[in-house]
Amino acid sequence: MADIKQLVAIGTSKIARSIGTGSVIGVFAYGTASTDCWSVWCPCVVYSKNRQRLHSLQNQGTPLPGGGERYDKQCCIYGALVFTGFCWAMQIRTRAEVRERYGIRGDSSEDCIISLCYRPLALTQERREIELEENSF
Repeated sequence: MADIKQLVAIGTSKIARSIGTGSVIGVFAYGTASTDCWSVWCPCVVYSKNRQRLHSLQNQGTPLPGGGERYDKQCCIYGALVFTGFCWAMQIRTRAEVRERYGIRGDSSEDCIISLCYRPLALTQERREIELEENSF
């Protein structure tokens, strides 16, 4: 059985590969300071807007006018889960959808680890990937 140091080393190398394989490398260097702060201090808003914007692109093929609502049902649920420590569970699905849509390498275990351990980074990366597609219109 692997000890915790080995698991952390394996997980960290997978995270580094997953974070660096999208079109956005070094997310905080490319994200806006505003979104980075929102991802840290009010992740429910970033999660909700990412979800709304992604669904607009998936279902309508166009960017969501105005970037979506700031506070909606998903935001409230995610916000409540932040206090329990389980908000990462909601984020896994969105991260997987973003990864699949934009051809970012990875798997569900990496989505889980990144969403759990690096929530602000993951939210900012997802936002930036969606934004790159929206800017192409």
